[in-house]
Amino acid sequence: MTLRSRRGALLWVAPALLLVLVLLYVPLLQNIRLSFYTWSIFDQQMNFVGLENFRKAFSDPFLGVALRNNIAYAAISVIVQVGFGLVLASLLDRFAKGRLQAFLRSVYFLPATISMTVTGVLFTFVYDPQVGFLNAALEAVGLGSLSRAWLAEPGTAMGAIIAMSQWQWTGYVTALLLVAIQRIPGELYEAASLDGAGPVRQFLSVTVPLTREMVAILTLVTVSNALLLFNEVIVMTNGGPNNSTQVLGTIIYQNAFVNDRMGYAATMSTLVLLLTMALGVGQLLWTRRRRVTL
Repeated sequence: MTLRSRRGALLWVAPALLLVLVLLYVPLLQNIRLSFYTWSIFDQQMNFVGLENFRKAFSDPFLGVALRNNIAYAAISVIVQVGFGLVLASLLDRFAKGRLQAFLRSVYFLPATISMTVTGVLFTFVYDPQVGFLNAALEAVGLGSLSRAWLAEPGTAMGAIIAMSQWQWTGYVTALLLVAIQRIPGELYEAASLDGAGPVRQFLSVTVPLTREMVAILTLVTVSNALLLFNEVIVMTNGGPNNSTQVLGTIIYQNAFVNDRMGYAATMSTLVLLLTMALGVGQLLWTRRRRVTL
């Protein structure tokens, strides 16, 4: 590429780079700077406190609860959305063809098109202890003893939120994994079949290795989204009952806009940023190492 061509290419991408710089990186750096101050949204006077906000954050009891909830959400989402989604996509590719596959793919993908607010309100009614579908279904099959106020009890509220999210996003991940599976040459499955490999062995020896990069990307996205969890909790429980469903997003929101502790909220945001970046870099390094050894 000549120098003139490089300049022309740079000219074309310059507006996009400028927008990314102004709308993403400048606010990130500004948030990191603000995390070293205490200040109020109603009073622009800022007091430099150094690492005091970080010290308070690490001793905050709600941070531990929030981090455990985010980690639980991430772990279950990876297992269900990515793990079960890969199995479901493989079954669709093997046993559903033509119009049936297109229909099932649309059915699985449909929940992801529904607004999170609408989904949260819908499942609030599903979990309702009086008129909810879940308790009614348990009564119908003779398991009425398991009925409870799912969103009002600390032991079940977070699990109910996590279950709702799996319903919404598993089909979306399955559709993406199905595309990755359909790009695998059919000759590889035929060769594995001739070698005596059954469906399970073909899945483990052909499908899993050849979809590794897509699985790695979706795992990274799923974990990142788990750390950014917010809307589901706000709509369904608002962090309750008894703060049992607090997540990183809700404690940032409450400190910033309810308690007016803007500097402390900026500190929490910085910690989430650092954690997300660490997970992202670790995932990329792991993927690159696995790609080299194949």
